[in-house]
Amino acid sequence: MSIHIGAKQGEIASTVLMPGDPLRAKHIAETMLEDAVCFNEVRGMLGFTGHYEDKRVSVMGSGMGIPTLSIYVNELVQEYQVKTLIRVGTCGALQPELKIGDIVLPMSSSTNSHINRLRFRGMDYAPTANFPLLLKAYEKAKELGATVYVGGMFASDTFYNDDPDWWKLWAAYGALVVEMETSGLYTLAAKFKVDALSVLTVSDSLISREEATAQQRERSFTQMAKIALEIAP
Repeated sequence: MSIHIGAKQGEIASTVLMPGDPLRAKHIAETMLEDAVCFNEVRGMLGFTGHYEDKRVSVMGSGMGIPTLSIYVNELVQEYQVKTLIRVGTCGALQPELKIGDIVLPMSSSTNSHINRLRFRGMDYAPTANFPLLLKAYEKAKELGATVYVGGMFASDTFYNDDPDWWKLWAAYGALVVEMETSGLYTLAAKFKVDALSVLTVSDSLISREEATAQQRERSFTQMAKIALEIAP
C-alpha cells in the first residue's frame, strides 16, 4: 500500500485510465471491463482492475486539479510500477468549431499552475504527450467515427475566475480547450519516463455557454474510454 492508495502489489495493472471523477471510474469498470475488482476506496478515490478483451487494465479517479492528480500519479508509478497513464476527462471548448461530445487529444499543455515554476526554478517547461499513444488515439478515434481535434490546450489551477474574459487570451493563441490536470500528467510522465496521454471530451463551451449535465459527464462520454482502452498496451 501507498499513502493514498490501498492496493496491494500486483493489484494494479501497468496501464491505468484516470478520469477525474471516481464515479466515472466505477462506471467504466462496470460497463467496459470484465471481472473488475475494486482495489482502492481510500478517500473515496475508487480504483478497479479488470480485463478489456485480452488486456489487463486498471481505472482510477484522479480528483480535480494538478496537485491532486500529481499525488496519485507519483504513487502509481513509484509504488505500483505503472507504465502507461491515460487521462479520460472532460474539458471546456475555447474554439468555436468544438462542440459538446467532440474528442480532443492534447499534444501539449500550457498552464497557470506554479508547480512547474517551482520545479524548474522560475523557468517555463512545455509538457507534451507521448507521440505513439497520441497517433494511435487519433487513428482509433477516426476509425470509430469520432470528431477529433489535436493541438495545444490550457490547464488551469482555478475553476472559478473573477475575470469572465480570462480565456480569450489562450483562445487567441490557439488553445483548443481548458481543463485542470493534463499539464501535471505530462510533466510527471516525462520525469518518470513513462507514457501518458489525455483523451478528452468537450463537456461545455466558454463561447456558446452550452453545458453537459452531471449525469452526462459521469455516464454518457464513453467514447473517450473506448479509445483509451483500445490503445492501451
